[in-house]
Amino acid sequence: MPTAAKLIAALCLAILAYGVSELIKTQMPASTAFGVFSIVNAVIGFVCGWAVIGTRAGRGLSAAVSNGFTGTVAMVFWALFAQGTYEMFQRSMDHQYDGVVEAIAAIFELCIKFGENLVNGPVIVSLLVGALVTGYISEIASRHWR
Repeated sequence: MPTAAKLIAALCLAILAYGVSELIKTQMPASTAFGVFSIVNAVIGFVCGWAVIGTRAGRGLSAAVSNGFTGTVAMVFWALFAQGTYEMFQRSMDHQYDGVVEAIAAIFELCIKFGENLVNGPVIVSLLVGALVTGYISEIASRHWR
């Protein structure tokens, strides 16, 4: 059932995902073709905000902080998984894998490789602050609009 807290959490996490995606783009080589990278991550952020944070809103401020972190971690996990899977499919079209098992294992290797781009100061600070703000705003929305 749609609620204001779900919508607010979804919008906040989508904005966070888009912003962090744009921040990551600045750290990559100029020749990197990103396509719809930021938009896909924003959609994943919207879904995680709706399903993870929005459904748990209304349990107090301490739970809001936890909900924000949980939703952000879920968003990062699913975004890395989606980008790793997409990259694996691109590589498999070039016949870089000998079999299905090797291709599936490559998804997780690519997730780790892409996750290394998240380990720097501005990205970590953005994710942490975004998690706190998203959890807090969704809690406020849950209190004001029932």
